[in-house]
Amino acid sequence: MDPVLFKIGNIEIMWYSVLLLIAVIVGISLLLHEGKKHSYPKDFLFNLCFWTIIFGFIGARAYYVLFNLEQYASDPISIFKIWEGGLAIHGGLIAGLITMFVYCKKYNVRLFKIVDMAVPGVILAQAIGRWGNFFNMEAHGGIVLRSTLENLHIPEFIINGMYINGNYYHPTFFYESLWCLLGFIVLIIVRHYKYLKVGGLTCVYLIWYSVGRFFIESMRTDSLMIGGFKAAQIVSLIFFIIGILGLMIQSRKGKFEDLYSEPNHEDIHF
Repeated sequence: MDPVLFKIGNIEIMWYSVLLLIAVIVGISLLLHEGKKHSYPKDFLFNLCFWTIIFGFIGARAYYVLFNLEQYASDPISIFKIWEGGLAIHGGLIAGLITMFVYCKKYNVRLFKIVDMAVPGVILAQAIGRWGNFFNMEAHGGIVLRSTLENLHIPEFIINGMYINGNYYHPTFFYESLWCLLGFIVLIIVRHYKYLKVGGLTCVYLIWYSVGRFFIESMRTDSLMIGGFKAAQIVSLIFFIIGILGLMIQSRKGKFEDLYSEPNHEDIHF
């Protein structure tokens, strides 16, 4: 599998970078579309996306580098070569949420209403971005027989791409991409629930993604570790608990209280 999409002179354009760009554009477009329906200024949301994406990528890279300090200590310049892979989604989510919190607080905007509008685009962007791992031949599972993959009805081009150094591997990137795509559909359906409360969609996202990631991570061979435990599974468990607790807290509110469908009444000044 060639990680290079095409070359312009000596410049290589990587599949990983292009897919991340597409994922970002899709995520922003969906947020702007939803924000328009809720009467949020386009400039406010676009600027929010700009800073969130920048710090989200920094967080995703920093998270990954911290778990691989020995590798990057010997070659510090490679820290900046994100097109070679090495972005941890949990680091990006945490950094992105912190950025959104600071930005929303600055303009006195409800954080979780904004996050609710963003999460469908986020999970769809994750589904797209995972394909960068395919072209970089990373984020895969353990060794399996080709017949095992065929019996799972995995497309043949993916099976062929998972033939690395003489062995076939579980395409865990593909499993997670499908899970995220299904999660996008679930979030869109939930978003139309008449009595959905602010923060509810965020909770569903945390629960849905965390369940899938926890089990898919158990199959991966390149996991970031904390002691003898996989970091992604620990974070997934924490996110899952937060999501459940959030829904429990919301269930105590009145049926018509704090609904997501209510129009925005916040006066935003730049």
